Amino acid sequence: MLDTHARHVVQPFIKRTAQLLLNLGLTANQVTWIAFLIGVSTGVFIYFEFMVTAVILLWVSGFLDAIDGSMAREQKKTTAWGTVMDITFDRIVELSVIIGLAVAFPEAQFVLLLLTASIVFSMTVFLTVGALSEKKGIKSFYYQAGLAERTEGFILFSMMIILNHWLIWITVLFFIVEMFTAMQRLLEASKILKE
Repeated sequence: MLDTHARHVVQPFIKRTAQLLLNLGLTANQVTWIAFLIGVSTGVFIYFEFMVTAVILLWVSGFLDAIDGSMAREQKKTTAWGTVMDITFDRIVELSVIIGLAVAFPEAQFVLLLLTASIVFSMTVFLTVGALSEKKGIKSFYYQAGLAERTEGFILFSMMIILNHWLIWITVLFFIVEMFTAMQRLLEASKILKE
């Protein structure tokens, strides 16, 4: 929801940062890899109980993840491979957070497994509709907005990491939000794919 409706607020900063990184000679794919490596390290920092560091790295990774697409569009060099890397790396970063939490807090493993299942379900709908829809947006496929987009996920992951004494309840909330989003996307898909 925030990615769709509040992007215009941060877009000027994203665009300036994208231009700065292009001026430094970096490519969009290089920034994608940097974002991925920073993001995937969050699980390790969670395991070693550097919770604030983990959250900071998660958000730096997310910010760079937003910048790489702007860099590619600025240079008119968007590629299908860039899209595949972007979506795949996003999920691996999310899995890093979930695995880090599951190892550090074994009592929450069941609800973390449910959360993972709900993310898989929601992303399956999202990617299938994106592939089958003839509509296109700013990205190279149809982007289905929903209650839980990347920013909402990062907010909830941050709460899970920092407020880990409430980890089970925050994870249950995340699961409900993710399932609501999946159903929201399924309902939209039933309309747009019948057109």
